[in-house]
Order: sequence, then C-alpha cells, then structure tokens
Amino acid sequence: MDDVDAEPKRIGFLSFGHWQPVPGSQVRTARDALVQSVELAVAAEEIGLDGAFVRVHHFARQLASPFPLLAAMAARTRRVELGTGVVDMRYENPLYMAEEAAATDLLADGRLQLGISRGSPETALRGSEAFGYVPSAGTTDADLARQKTELFLAAVSGRTVVEADPGMTGGASGRLAVQPQSPGLRERIWWGSGTRATAEWTARQGMNLMSSTLLVEDTGVPFDELQAEQIARYRAAWAEAGWERTPRVSVSRSVIPVTTDLDRRYFGERSGEDQVGLLEGVRARFGKSYVGEPDQLAEELAKDVAVREADTLLLTVPNMLGVEYNARLLETVAREVAPAIGWARGG
Repeated sequence: MDDVDAEPKRIGFLSFGHWQPVPGSQVRTARDALVQSVELAVAAEEIGLDGAFVRVHHFARQLASPFPLLAAMAARTRRVELGTGVVDMRYENPLYMAEEAAATDLLADGRLQLGISRGSPETALRGSEAFGYVPSAGTTDADLARQKTELFLAAVSGRTVVEADPGMTGGASGRLAVQPQSPGLRERIWWGSGTRATAEWTARQGMNLMSSTLLVEDTGVPFDELQAEQIARYRAAWAEAGWERTPRVSVSRSVIPVTTDLDRRYFGERSGEDQVGLLEGVRARFGKSYVGEPDQLAEELAKDVAVREADTLLLTVPNMLGVEYNARLLETVAREVAPAIGWARGG
C-alpha cells in the first residue's frame, strides 16, 4: 500500500444532524439541529480541527438542505473545510446544484469539500421519485445518480451546457455555462463509495474518495483491511487514469473517548467489533466503534490500516447530546488521540 503517513492528517467531524423531542436530547427541533451545526463548526475551528461535515437525508428528522447550512457555517468560520458526507444525487437537479455549490464555495472562499453519491437506504419509499426524478426505462437509481453526476461535474468545470438565445444576447449565438463558477471546486468533489469497484469508478471520474463505516460487500477480512484494499484500488485506478493532481481520501470512524461518568453512562467503556449483515439484500460489513480511555483509543486507531492510508478522518459525532458535549469530545480526541495517527493541530 502507499505510505501516506509522511503527510499530516486532516481531522474533521461528521454530523448526521438528528433532532428529536425525546428525553435527554439537546437537539429537539430542526432549528436546534441547524443552529447547533453552525456552532459546532465554530467550536471545531477553535479546537484546531480541519473540517466540519454534515450528512444529508430526506424525509427524516435530520439535515436535508446542505447549502444554506454550509453558507451559514462559512459566515462564522475562516479556516475549516466545510463539506457534506454525502449528498444523494438521485434527488438533485444537477445544474441548479452546480449554481448552489459554486455560490457556497465562493462565500466560503474555496473551503467547500462536497461529498456526493448514489445515496443510501432511506425511510422514504422511492423518495427521489417524489422529487420528480424517475429512472428511465431499463435503468436503475444508480444509473440515474451517475448520469446526474456527469452533468453536475461538467457544470462545475465550466463547460457549456445550454444554447444561448440570440434574441436575448444581441444576436450572438453559442452555448452558455452555469453561473457563478468557483475556481477549483471541481477538484474538491468527493464520491461516497461503498465497494471496491465503485472506488475504482470514482478514480476514473477524477473525484476524491469518501469511504465511511460501511462497505456493501464482505470478504471475511476485518473492516479496516477491506477498506484499505478499497483505497489501494482507488489509488491504482487514479494513477492508471493519468490524473496529474494527488487525490484525497477520507474515512469515517465513531471515536468516543470515555473520561467521565457521563461518558460511561452513555457509551460504556469498550470498543465494539465489526458487524456483518444484509443491507438492501447485499452482505455488508460495518466498521466497529472506538470507545474507551483516550490512550487505548490512540493505540487502536494507530493500528487501523485504513485510517493510516487515508489523509482525512471524519469523526461521527452524537449530535443530539449537544454542542458542549461534542466540543469536549472533539477536544479530547484532538489532544489525546489524534497525534497517534499523525495529526497536528491547525492554526
């Protein structure tokens, strides 16, 4: 495998933005979820972390419309990367999304790291069809997502996508690109990949790789080893495609340092194990959660081969416990766990 340990790691948080008016929840309304997401991004920057990422779900009490939220985060921060993990392309109008993404990136001064994908299992039955997007005959949801992604990538690259109307352009003909354009945004698009094959496809499209705590395949090896193989295949396919820049790779982990009685009450004291199950009829492997004393977590994460291979680690946070709790969690990880994997505090 490639040795990427010489390069400093980036670490950010990934929030699913759950909100629910239940006992113990500090995030009881949609407004709570949105406002606290901004506040946690501010806290992450103050701690010295590198990124603030949000998950996107539809028809659920979670974060759904990322661009207003990311723009609000941008207005309150100056340094951290702002991103998604991930936007389900089945639901998107690719040209309108290209306009929103570029506007958000301009407001963020080039800090947007936009994760997109085919999407994940959801509560809605044919939810994207309710948004007006139905795969054409003989094609699948995955085909639809990739077709939209192709057009989206063309649009954010500045390619022309529509004929000009000479009646409105003083007689000039030709083709037009969407506006605004944000320089460099095309190189900051990531694809959320759940298999080794889609990782190779991602490389051929020139997108960065975003891999989470789930792979929709299982070969019997531990999750981190399977994910490291996915990363290796991605990098090999990238090199074969002849892209000139160095791509980025992120992985997600649930890392919960246990330092107080409250932590123990919420999470116990021991890390879990990989889990294997069926997801949409396919055998899938789920990565374990890291729970325990900070020195134990540092030792375990340092042995995680996929974490070692990736340049970016996204920490999934229990957002319903509120900003104060999660800021303390992130500070503990930054101070006592992250240096073991090659991370250094940002400015």
